[in-house]
Order: sequence, then C-alpha cells, then structure tokens
Amino acid sequence: MTIALSDLLRLDHVIVRLKAGDKPRLLVELARRAAPELGHSPQDLTALLSAREALGSTGVGAGIAVPHARVEGLRAPTGFFARLDRAIDYASIDGQPVDLVFLLLSPTQEAGGHLAALAAVSRRLRDRKIADALRKTDDPARMQALLVGEE
Repeated sequence: MTIALSDLLRLDHVIVRLKAGDKPRLLVELARRAAPELGHSPQDLTALLSAREALGSTGVGAGIAVPHARVEGLRAPTGFFARLDRAIDYASIDGQPVDLVFLLLSPTQEAGGHLAALAAVSRRLRDRKIADALRKTDDPARMQALLVGEE
C-alpha cells in the first residue's frame, strides 16, 4: 500500500514556529490543534500520543520526530506538520533536540496504511535538503509543497 503525502497533509495542518517548551507540552499542543477536526478531545489524543511515546521515542534523529497514534473512528490517516520556534529535548535516538515534527494519526483498523504513511513521512523528512529547506522558510504553503513533493 502506498500513501501520498498530499493525502495526509493539508495546508491548514502546517504550523510555523509552534511554541512548546518540552515534549509533553508539544504533545498537548499538537493534540489540542488536531482534536476539534477529528471529533476527539485533546485529552484523549494526548493520552494516545503519550502512551505511544512510553513505548519508545518517536524522535527519529537529525532534529525530526514523528509522533503517531491510531485513533478510533478515523476514516483515513491524517497529518499535521510543525516547525518549532526552538528545538526541544525529545529523547531522540541520536540524542539531538527536535525542531521538525510530523504528527500522524491513523484509523485503528488500518495497520498497512499506518505503516505506509509512517514510512512515507520518515523518508521525506530524512531527506537532508528537504529538512534544511523546511528550517529556512516561514511560508506554510512552501512547507507543504516541500513535504508533499511538489517542490
């Protein structure tokens, strides 16, 4: 199963200079932004994301994190991208602070789609040229274009 990043990330899901002093606050803030659209409470989404982080950090290295969870009632995977106003400790695999975050939320019943979406997001963000360009722009439309491969 292949997942197009253009299907995951809408322009209004791109957040520039998100303020979050630490990892728990980041998860709360991402959940707060995603919850109204998904019909879930921010507390429920925060709990799902925190439970996933308890299994092991979703910080993949090079300043990038891909927090993710399966959410009851979703019809399709959806994503939110945030560039933080300053990098935070995230307990990443390489020990580096994180400033680029892609939140991935997937339906509970779609194991293949979730894994395909995670792989697509990780591949795109781990491209050093893409990550560097994301760090140099404040334009949400350019960020989305970089992430979905239109640039």
